[in-house]
Amino acid sequence: MPTIHLEIIIEAAPAQVWDAVRDVGALHTRLVPGFVAGTEMLADRATPTRRVTFANGVTADEKIVSLDDERRRLVWSIVGVEHHNGAMQVFDAGDGTRVTWTADLLPADLVERFAPMMAAGLAKMKGHFEGAASGAG
Repeated sequence: MPTIHLEIIIEAAPAQVWDAVRDVGALHTRLVPGFVAGTEMLADRATPTRRVTFANGVTADEKIVSLDDERRRLVWSIVGVEHHNGAMQVFDAGDGTRVTWTADLLPADLVERFAPMMAAGLAKMKGHFEGAASGAG
């Protein structure tokens, strides 16, 4: 099974980044504005599920599998994909934060589509936090 593993260093406090990651219904305002255009929590689901609308118009329903404050780790699964397990984790990196984003995917050809989107999402996240820290965001 293919795995995509990306990470980035963000010049912001880990607590600040984690607070935005764990706010699963506010991707579009708190975590990756400009990459995600809207996030809606679906009330009619037994498992917490968010509908994510990306800036390119693509939508995905994502089941929240685990939200672990102690490990600062969020896991979700995209509904309708043969297999998807996404995990984002926030670590202290001394003067900033290291964010890892991992996705296990089937079918394998999804990697070609998902990897560039994940990289773009991390870049937007970095820009959002570092722009906010400098007063530009």
